[in-house]
Amino acid sequence: MGESSVKTLETRTDVSSPIVTEEETRPGSDRTLIARLRSPRRPRIWFEVLLIAVSYWTYSLIRNAVPEQKAAALANADWIWRIEHDLGIAVEKSVNHAVDSVTWLIVGMNYYYATLHFIVTIGVLVWIYRFHPGRYAATRLVLFATTGVALVGYYFYPLAPPRLMNGQDFIDTVLVHHTWGSMASGNLKHMSNQYAAMPSMHIGWSLWCGLTIFAVASAPWARILGLLYPAATLVVIVATANHFWLDAVGGLLCLAFGYLVSRAWFGSLPHRLPRHPEHAGPHPAAALLANRFRTRT
Repeated sequence: MGESSVKTLETRTDVSSPIVTEEETRPGSDRTLIARLRSPRRPRIWFEVLLIAVSYWTYSLIRNAVPEQKAAALANADWIWRIEHDLGIAVEKSVNHAVDSVTWLIVGMNYYYATLHFIVTIGVLVWIYRFHPGRYAATRLVLFATTGVALVGYYFYPLAPPRLMNGQDFIDTVLVHHTWGSMASGNLKHMSNQYAAMPSMHIGWSLWCGLTIFAVASAPWARILGLLYPAATLVVIVATANHFWLDAVGGLLCLAFGYLVSRAWFGSLPHRLPRHPEHAGPHPAAALLANRFRTRT
């Protein structure tokens, strides 16, 4: 009787304890490749610097390679101006002239337009990378998708900024006040596409910065500053005659597209993801290369 019980227990033990391989004990091994690719991972600084540099170079190359369709761009600017008149929001010229009359203010806005667009955006990326690594990839994807879809607008809808319109008496504040500023004014104008005003990436990027700070920051003053930044940027792009109000709407729509792409890929909005990513093992692409190397050797 005792011998039979021992054999039965041994049999049950053998059946209920399957062999566990090393591969199955690795984190994330029970998920599909797509699921593992979509899992937030701790970013690596060298890869991020390289990715951002290559991406911005590609963006600038494509944006400036779009043919400067002057006639179409000026016609589209006239159409936008008429639409804004019909909507009762065509006050860009009044803002432009009013701010231009205050020299220190418009000069400050010229430098704001030329510098903060890059400085604040990079600063927010670094902040998320350093203190919220689990949300970094999703936040970065929003920015990249926003910028990518903007290129479609530049190609299919060339638009002259207000300062280049014919017969509308807008002031090109960079030229008038001789400030180093917009890549589309002065001696730098030949390095940038003059007719890529729709959508406004100054608004797309600044709103991305503001919403990211507002959603993630814990200090009330930081959240308030986050919301004030895109609002100030809106005033600046209009006062310097670089954009219409409706260009800002285009930037907002591009940002909405960016958030949709990020949510579809990661399954959640960036700020709802864990602050720190779970350990998910090696990246699937790196693991695949390592496996191929081992099989060859």
